[in-house]
Amino acid sequence: MRNKILIAHASKYGATTEIAEKIGEVLRQAGLQVDVLPAEEIYSLDPYQAVVLGSAVYAGQWRKEAVLLLESFEQTLSRLPVWFFSSGPTGEGDPMELMKGWDFPEAQEPLAERIHPRGIAFFHGALDMDKLNFGERLIVRGFRVPIGDFRDWDAITTWASAIAETLKQENWQPA
Repeated sequence: MRNKILIAHASKYGATTEIAEKIGEVLRQAGLQVDVLPAEEIYSLDPYQAVVLGSAVYAGQWRKEAVLLLESFEQTLSRLPVWFFSSGPTGEGDPMELMKGWDFPEAQEPLAERIHPRGIAFFHGALDMDKLNFGERLIVRGFRVPIGDFRDWDAITTWASAIAETLKQENWQPA
């Protein structure tokens, strides 16, 4: 039996999708079989033996598609190797410091505690003013949010490589 990994993501403007795709690429390069899919397209976890779930963060909250996946598949996720990642803050420096230690939405912490993820990561995001609506642009300007792509691809690659190494140590079969 082949082991298949799901990389599920919830993204508003695509930056989190690109992080999920990079994680999938790293796992594939390690010889693992991977599907990278939007969270709202997941109707069953039956084909998967591990899950990486990530979401963009807005005002300290995961996107509803990621939360719905967590809630809908809590029992299954609690029996699988699972990792979570968030993307969101823009600017220089450690994302955990920028978010004052925040690493997961408070509202979903009880779910996460029951699922027991093997790891939780928080990555910088990207902010493209051209993709924002008028209200969002006003908020960004009002709060002087740093604009640009601040994703740390080395940190993302390192985190994904650690997942691949963990799974390979557990004798996962290559794709």
